[in-house]
Amino acid sequence: MLVSVARTAILVLALLAGNGFAMADDLSDFNAAVEKTESHNRVAIGYLRTGNIDLAWIEIDRLRDAWGALQQRFAGHRPQVFDGNHYVTAMTDIAMRLITADMMLKSGHPDAARQSLDSIRGDLYDLRKSAGVTVLADCVRDANTAMDALMVYNDRALDWTKAETRDGVASNAASYAAILDRCDGIADEAVRKAPEFRRLVDGAKASLTLIPKAIATRDSDLLHRVLIELRSFDNLLAFRYG
Repeated sequence: MLVSVARTAILVLALLAGNGFAMADDLSDFNAAVEKTESHNRVAIGYLRTGNIDLAWIEIDRLRDAWGALQQRFAGHRPQVFDGNHYVTAMTDIAMRLITADMMLKSGHPDAARQSLDSIRGDLYDLRKSAGVTVLADCVRDANTAMDALMVYNDRALDWTKAETRDGVASNAASYAAILDRCDGIADEAVRKAPEFRRLVDGAKASLTLIPKAIATRDSDLLHRVLIELRSFDNLLAFRYG
């Protein structure tokens, strides 16, 4: 299986070089194909995080198949919006990360395998960002980063007497709320109306409404409970849509 992935990577490079990037403005098809791979990648990362190696193997196999189909589909052309060099680099790096994840998992290093799979998310994020392309997965990734910044204040020993503490909690909560609003707007209609998506986004927004009270009352326990709840919503957003 490892050899098969390597051969696919070599084939893609050869086709890219040989065809000189016959341009095709089919970004929507590309995004749909990438989302199919990312859906398997998200689940595989989740299983590896919880130590469910057998199910992770299944999703990694599905990820590999989906990525192979994407490579075959776009081997001779790419969406016109992407720069050729950046596109080749991303495609090559992702193929190699799949090989690395396979090697790490087979050698009994699931954490390293998970890191390789998570790096694929970063590669795709960077590729799309370089071209000004935004999809829901990228917005969720931005939300994850904003949530990390907010979680810095998950400390019952916060010094509420400092204005920078109060302002920091408020500004980071506002940033996270703004990104959630952006994600809500980016999602297509089917996703936006899906009960699961609504539960996660609306639940996070409801939790955020409690932060001003925690600041006003200088209630570290309340802030802690809200942040733990927000992190749960945030993790589920990443697992399902990130």
